[in-house]
Amino acid sequence: MMSPEIQSLRRDIEQRMGVALQSPADFEHLIQQIWEKQHSVLSLSTIKRIWGYVQSAGVPRLSTLNTLSQFLDYADWNAYLVALEERAEGESGIFVGDGIRTSELQLGERIEVTWHPNRHCVFRYMGDNQFVVEEAKNAKLQEGNTFYAVCFMVGQPMYLDNLLLADGTRTSYVAGKRHGLTSVTKRLV
Repeated sequence: MMSPEIQSLRRDIEQRMGVALQSPADFEHLIQQIWEKQHSVLSLSTIKRIWGYVQSAGVPRLSTLNTLSQFLDYADWNAYLVALEERAEGESGIFVGDGIRTSELQLGERIEVTWHPNRHCVFRYMGDNQFVVEEAKNAKLQEGNTFYAVCFMVGQPMYLDNLLLADGTRTSYVAGKRHGLTSVTKRLV
C-alpha cells in the first residue's frame, strides 16, 4: 500500500492528465508526456508499481518521485510535500464539487451514479436517508438492496451504510474508493 502522499501525487497527476490511469496504455501515455515535458525516462514497470497495477512491497526511489513531482511543476519531491502540507490534504476535508445530498431529494426521486471502470446504478429515495437499488450494472450492488447514505459527490467515494444484501446480511460498503464517483445525476422518470 502506497503512502497517502504518493496516493495524492497519483491523484494530482491524473488530474493533470485529465484521466484516471488504469491500463498499460494510460501508463505509457504518462511516460510519453513526461519525456516530452522533461526529457526524463521512467519505466513502465515503475509506473505500474506506483499506481498499484502490479504488486510491490518496495518504496519508489527518490529520483522517481522527483521526476513525477517535476511533471506537476514542483522543483522536486520535497517541494511537492511542502505544497501538499499547505493544502492540508489527507486527514480531513470538506466535500466539494458536484453531487446530490439526500436533504435535496423528494420521496421517490431517483439518482443515477457511475464509477470506474464501468459501474452504473440507479437508486430510488425512500425517505430518511434510505435508498433502494433499482438498477445495477457491473456492480456488486444488486437490485432490491437497500442502504442509507447522506450524499453522492463526483470525485468522492460513495459510502453506503446498513446495506441489506440478498442473503439478509447487513454491512457497510464503499464504491469508487480509488477515484470516486464519475457522475451523479437526478434521473427523470
